[in-house]
Parts: sequence; C-alpha cells; structure tokens
Amino acid sequence: MYYVCKRLEISSAHALNLSYESKCEELHGHNWIVKIYCKSEELNADGMVTDFTHIKRQITNALDHKNLNEVFDFNPTAENIARWICDHVENAYKVEVWESEMNMAAYER
Repeated sequence: MYYVCKRLEISSAHALNLSYESKCEELHGHNWIVKIYCKSEELNADGMVTDFTHIKRQITNALDHKNLNEVFDFNPTAENIARWICDHVENAYKVEVWESEMNMAAYER
C-alpha cells in the first residue's frame, strides 16, 4: 500500500447553525490547516498515489477565501468539511481539519 499526505492552509469564513446559543452562529473566519491522507495499492501512470498539486488546486479553488455557507448545502462544521473533502479528493481515506491550533476534526473511511 502506498500513502501520501498533503497539508495545506486555506482561509475561509462560516457561520454555524446550532441548536444552542453560541458566538459561532455569527459569521467568522479561520485559517484552516487541512491534512488530506490518500492511499492506493497501485501507483497511477505517473508513479503517484494522487498528485499533490491536484489536491491543492481542487481544495483551494473550492474553499479558499470563500464563505463556506455559500459553498455547501450543509452546516459547515469542521467535521462536515472533513467528510466533504474526503469524498471529493481522489484516493482520500482520511482528512483532518484544524480550525485552530487547539481544535481539530477528522473524518476517516
């Protein structure tokens, strides 16, 4: 099995729709750190699991400097963002989304 991990930083804003009162219901931003883990039993024709540049382009084009409430049709929590990224990156099996140095959510298939 071959493994790769791409780490990138994106800046975006979101407002959460919560069942309780929270300051996170107001529009606010993060400099998110995203770690995308990919794996494959075989390498592609270029000798890669997934090209790092393709991962970066795909995620930054979709999420960087965006209001995530306008991008997604779901509540843009770190947990939901991690799952969306995992579902949209080729060969991804795990994604970590760090909204701050102290707060991380992950999704793994």
